[in-house]
Amino acid sequence: MIHASKLIPQGRGLAPVLLKRAGTVSLDWDVRQRSRFDVVDSAGRQLGVFLARGTVVRGGDVLVAEDGSLLRVIAAPQPVLYISHCPQHGTAFDLIRAAYHLGNRHVPIELKPDHLKIEPDHVLADMLRAMHLIVREEYSAFEPENGAYSAHADSHGHEHDHAAHDHVAHDHDHAGHDHAVHEPAHARTPPPGEAPASTKTPAHDDGHPTGHDHASHDGHKH
Repeated sequence: MIHASKLIPQGRGLAPVLLKRAGTVSLDWDVRQRSRFDVVDSAGRQLGVFLARGTVVRGGDVLVAEDGSLLRVIAAPQPVLYISHCPQHGTAFDLIRAAYHLGNRHVPIELKPDHLKIEPDHVLADMLRAMHLIVREEYSAFEPENGAYSAHADSHGHEHDHAAHDHVAHDHDHAGHDHAVHEPAHARTPPPGEAPASTKTPAHDDGHPTGHDHASHDGHKH
């Protein structure tokens, strides 16, 4: 048996020609959420997969075998419940309500803008229909959301490098800039022989002639 213990999410960094030549393995959700499992690939080889605990395998991920060969994972179609809102008697907001109630029951859910998917459950199907949602059975790939703290939490192949976004860099360095010791210019002590600077506030000059009386200026009220 060949062992595979490395996973490349969505085959990132691999040349398209390598992905095209890679063997494939078709796995349903029940297998892909495990970190240890045995599979048979498209070439008929038996492999033992040993991944870090908590790793979830997604369709499009690539397994690397100990002999260096690549295996592209295909999310196998499986029975699911496809849930959508009723255009005549509801709104898309009904899907949010449904996701809330399903999440309270810790049900794995695949979230899409216009539908949800869950594994078959007749009790949940009845609950959702009572909420005026449309529920139908179908056979398709199932890619539910991961937990926020899982090892492979980003299920869509979209990585955010928060390490490269250092919020500390936004701090302002006030070293050498002491607001407490700013001295007003008019309080400066002149050196010997220099006349003290005037601290008198300059007279208001708004362009009007000297002696202009704002209170008695006809028709010009401030």
